[in-house]
Amino acid sequence: MDQVTRGVLTVARSVLEELDLELVLKRVLESARDLTGASYAALGVLDESKTELSRFLTAGIDEPTRRLIGPLPTGRGVLGELIRKPVPLRLADVGTHPYSYGFPVGHPPMKTFLGVPVLVAGQPFGNLYLTDKREGTEFSEDDEQAAVTLAEFAGVAIDHARRYTDVEARRSELEHTVSALDATIQIARALGGQTDLGAILALVAKRGRALVSARVLLIELQRGDELEFAAGAGELPPDLLGRRVDLQGTVASAALRARQTQRLSDELNRARFEQAGVGHFGLQAEDGLVVPLIFRDQTYGVLVALDQLETASFSREQQRLLEAFAASAATAVATAQSAADERRLQRLAAAESERTRWARELHDETLQGLGQLRLRLAAAQRDGQPDAMSAAIGQALDQLGSEISNLRALITDLRPAALDQLGTEAAVTALVDRVKGAGLEVDLSVDLAYEQGRASTRHIPELETAVYRIVQEALTNATKHGHAERAVVEVHEHERIVRVVVRDDGSGFDPAQNGSGFGLPGMRERAELLGGTLSIESALGEGTTVSAELPVRRRARAHGPARP
Repeated sequence: MDQVTRGVLTVARSVLEELDLELVLKRVLESARDLTGASYAALGVLDESKTELSRFLTAGIDEPTRRLIGPLPTGRGVLGELIRKPVPLRLADVGTHPYSYGFPVGHPPMKTFLGVPVLVAGQPFGNLYLTDKREGTEFSEDDEQAAVTLAEFAGVAIDHARRYTDVEARRSELEHTVSALDATIQIARALGGQTDLGAILALVAKRGRALVSARVLLIELQRGDELEFAAGAGELPPDLLGRRVDLQGTVASAALRARQTQRLSDELNRARFEQAGVGHFGLQAEDGLVVPLIFRDQTYGVLVALDQLETASFSREQQRLLEAFAASAATAVATAQSAADERRLQRLAAAESERTRWARELHDETLQGLGQLRLRLAAAQRDGQPDAMSAAIGQALDQLGSEISNLRALITDLRPAALDQLGTEAAVTALVDRVKGAGLEVDLSVDLAYEQGRASTRHIPELETAVYRIVQEALTNATKHGHAERAVVEVHEHERIVRVVVRDDGSGFDPAQNGSGFGLPGMRERAELLGGTLSIESALGEGTTVSAELPVRRRARAHGPARP
């Protein structure tokens, strides 16, 4: 095996070792110069029509010279001869060829020339061009044979690299599809697990950013005529979230109006971004996608992805992925907002039920008692007898004392001072004592970590109030609606859960038929707002059991009464 052949095989082996197409093309140029001693090498890649060059790669020309030359050739002159006739072409002086087109201003002088076609899978791929053999001599037959052999190996390597690239592209596409599916599943799971809008938005922002490898992903929600920067992930200004801007004139407005993705590469969208949108708050971006959130023909806002971390801009595939993800995100946002609206309606209903209850208490007890007192005094006044007036006054004083006690009890029920001053156990104990005074026998068992010295801080006020109100409402139902004679109240804290159970032996009811009465919406609302659960077990003639499990949440610092 001669030296030239060994050199060709060595170079060919190095070319075949590459899997990246761009590296293969670069290695072909370098190897061609090494094998033939050419000062300059170029590889022209044919376009789809196979009549012109779509790319022109060079070796041996520095970047300043390349910029000075100007636009790259497309296949005219001698270069086009190999396109028309894909056979080797060797010239002692390229300028003497009848199709010589000449060189542009700034182009280095070139004389000797060698060109060979490059075939891939039997089809023309491009041409390898070599000029100016370094020794000042012409390119020889050995040079031509070496270039032809290299071109053959290059064709195999290019085919191999393209197949690998296609496989990698399909693998990457599959990975993106799996990522999109996983992100969608995560959002679906979140919907099943919770309906807190803030938590949903945070999850959407993180998953969406990872899905398209964005530097920033921001969720902008439509709030009437305004746009709220509701959630985000990535490099966000510290005071951005929670701010609002006018919807009009923003990129989001354009996306929601057109119901189509907007790109920041559009000059008008760029101006909107910088002047009216998030760019006005110092968030800069070179590229971006603004994707509308639409669910059942209702618009909720947009996803804003800024600056792809791996490439200069977001690809069409990444845009499609984000649009598919936005459909799931819109479903999540719509569901969370609907749940939030439902909770607000429940709160209003519970509050209205409370007002109705206290109005009934005041009317049925206090006002009726005061009305009877007025009639008694009026009758004594008409009689005019001192003894009758004196007796009426005595009865009035007794009646006023009783009504004052009733009012004090109502005020205590509205907001017991013991709950703030002495804590949950003392407040519940006082409540049970008042209920006992009304004739209901109650067995009480309380075991809370703070009161028993197992924790250094009290529960948050909302949790303490919820425990008290659930016990209060359950006992009120037992006496007034269930006509119970005996009840058991248990308030126990164990493993980060406060469990409240109230059982009575009253007449019971059908929870399915009375879900909106007996104060149940208020109890459920309190439990759900704390992330807990409440269940009702009852049947006609079999009593009622109210059970609530509330996650423990403590105050940031010690606050409350000294422990017993």
